[in-house]
Parts: sequence; C-alpha cells; structure tokens
Amino acid sequence: MDLEKRPSQPAPAAAGPAGSLRASDADRDRTADILREALAEGRLTAEEHSERIDGVYRAKTMAELEPLVSDLPAAHGRPRPAHVPGLAPSRPSPGAVPPVADENLVAVLSGSVRRGRWRVARRTHAYAIFGSVEIDLSEAIFEQRQVVIKAIAVFGSVEVRVPENVSLRGHGTGVLGSFEVDTLDSRDEDAPVVFVDGAAVFGSIEARPRRGRFVRDLHRQLRKHLGH
Repeated sequence: MDLEKRPSQPAPAAAGPAGSLRASDADRDRTADILREALAEGRLTAEEHSERIDGVYRAKTMAELEPLVSDLPAAHGRPRPAHVPGLAPSRPSPGAVPPVADENLVAVLSGSVRRGRWRVARRTHAYAIFGSVEIDLSEAIFEQRQVVIKAIAVFGSVEVRVPENVSLRGHGTGVLGSFEVDTLDSRDEDAPVVFVDGAAVFGSIEARPRRGRFVRDLHRQLRKHLGH
C-alpha cells in the first residue's frame, strides 16, 4: 500500500544566536536613528515614535530591538532619501567635534551662567553638583556647524537654551531625575546642530529653543570661520 504523500513541513527555525546577543549603546543609537528618520518621513506618528524610542532604551538584546523597526524600510536596507529638508543628523559626525572639552562649566553648591554675546565652543562640558548651570545660546556666535554639550547633573540642574534657527538633538539618561530635549529641525540644512548628551542623577537636564530668538548673520559667521 502506498503511503499518502504529505507536503513537507519546514523544520522549526532554530533560535539564532544573533537575537540573543546583548545590544550595545551603538546598536540602540542606530535603531533610534531609524525611528527618527521614520518620524521625519511621516511613517510614524509622534506617539508611535515616542513609544518605540522608550522601547529602544529599555532593550537589552538585539531580539528586543528588531521588532521596533521591522516594519520600516531602513531596517531592510532599502534606499532612503539622500536628504530630508530640515532634518539634521541625530549624532555628531565622526571627527567633527573633539572628545576633549574646549570649555568647562562647573557648579558645585553654586551657579554657573553662560549667556549673551559669546563664541560657542565646539564641545562644552557642564557639571552641576548640588548647583545649577545655565547655557543660553540665543545670542551666541556660532563658528562651526556641530556643537556638543555634555551635561552631568547630580542633585542639580543644567538648562540649555538655543535660538530657533538652529537644530537641536539630545541623547541621555535620567536616574531618579529627568533628561528632556525638545528636538528642533532648522529649515536651513547648513544651520548649526547642537547636540546635548548626558545624565541626570536626582537632578534635571533640559534643552529647549528660546522662542523668538534667532542667530543673526548665521551664514556670514560660518563662512568667515570656515574660509568660504
């Protein structure tokens, strides 16, 4: 008697080792970049983006990161627009900003303020330990396109204010504290980008645009410094 032939069933997929790998900070940053681009392209709503970003920074393994972008073209290597008007990079370009601070602002049981007409350093480190640091860039002179502010607040606060015609990006952590950056995209693709990174422990770090304030002669400042 011939046995009835049954369609062959695929063998269950073995759990690949890649999914169980621990995710690095760079893996989380790459996933966050995909989500930010999807938000800018209109593929995600602000609510969806916020929910997925929360998941990114809670993820411990690659298997937890993959579902957050599995429905987005960038995750599958499909071509992305070369330029999205007004969309600034989410991280500083390698080599554009040195790892060593050009300027340090320190407040220990005190306050430190930087405001008015001043030249913005490429990298500023701000430390608020039982104190407060205020960095106001609304009237500052920008001589480079990428500026990094590294902020550490321990039982203290760091407040950053930027003019409306630059771009603002942030990446940080709050441990029983808060880290809040209001993302801002300049309409000018050559406008400076201010990156605020750091950590708040029993403290707060906040970066926002100062409404109604704009950098004057922005292109003249940059051309003069860059030799254009």
